[in-house]
Amino acid sequence: MAVFTPVSDDDARTLLASYALGELVSLRGIAAGIENTNFFLTTTQGEYVLTIFEVLTASQLPFYIELMHHLAERQIPVPQPQTRLDGTRLSTIHGKPAAIVTRLPGGYEPDPSAAHCALAGETLARAHLAGQDFSITQPNLRGLQWWIQTAPLVIPFLDDERAVLLKNTLNEQIQLAASPDWQSLPNGPAHCDLFRDNVLFAGTHDAPSMGGFIDFYFAGCDTWLFDVAVSVNDWCINRPEGTFDPALVAAWLSAYAKVRPFTAAEHIVWPAMLRGAALRFWLSRLYDFHLPRPAQTLKPHDPQHFERVLQARTFDMIPALPKDY
Repeated sequence: MAVFTPVSDDDARTLLASYALGELVSLRGIAAGIENTNFFLTTTQGEYVLTIFEVLTASQLPFYIELMHHLAERQIPVPQPQTRLDGTRLSTIHGKPAAIVTRLPGGYEPDPSAAHCALAGETLARAHLAGQDFSITQPNLRGLQWWIQTAPLVIPFLDDERAVLLKNTLNEQIQLAASPDWQSLPNGPAHCDLFRDNVLFAGTHDAPSMGGFIDFYFAGCDTWLFDVAVSVNDWCINRPEGTFDPALVAAWLSAYAKVRPFTAAEHIVWPAMLRGAALRFWLSRLYDFHLPRPAQTLKPHDPQHFERVLQARTFDMIPALPKDY
């Protein structure tokens, strides 16, 4: 179980005294998670999730916590951080920052259909528009500068062919970021990690409804198209090969575009943005695999998956973005 900081019922009662959320009914650790400790927290007033932050500091957390609060206030289905009696939304437990957020309905769908993809695309577009007036700015901490810093650390572990693929893709992204088209792209707060296991669905597999987006702790301000590319590279693929499933990608992109139409510049940079999104996760998985943190307790993800995705975005046909919305 990924519970790094134990919390007793008495600890929970002490914490709840700082909120108007009722009395403790139950507290149960959540096995999922790599960096944070999470508990399902049930009170006499409702269902919540208690998160204890094991890596992020209290000074780093306001962007993430306030972004979720901002989106929830605008009817985007995300966990809503609960406000303490003193008006703040961050607490401390065992010397570590913590937050209580609403528990969303549903579970994640490992094998999404076109209906799931459409719901995810529509909701991400709504979230992008809802975040336009969010007042706190923070760059995507796993963006281009991190790629540039990380690539030299992992290239020594690659053979010549893979090293060339990584270097060529990174150089393309550096040039893209300096182009007028890239600099004109719509941007703002972005999830930056909207994989299928970070979205919850209620309903049934054949008739799903949106439960909500979770795990905003890789969020940052970036181009919205990067957020889209990260998402479809996970949601809309044949996993063994990394190639796109045409029906899934069409459903995802069409639903997004009906809420926020893509710009001319986004059409131009789309193929390269997909490669950049694949590179970002290939790099992070290479780093975690070859240079794991000493305290890492869970098996790192296979880097070869996003190598295959990047190969597919480099050599296969890429579906165009929808037009005429």
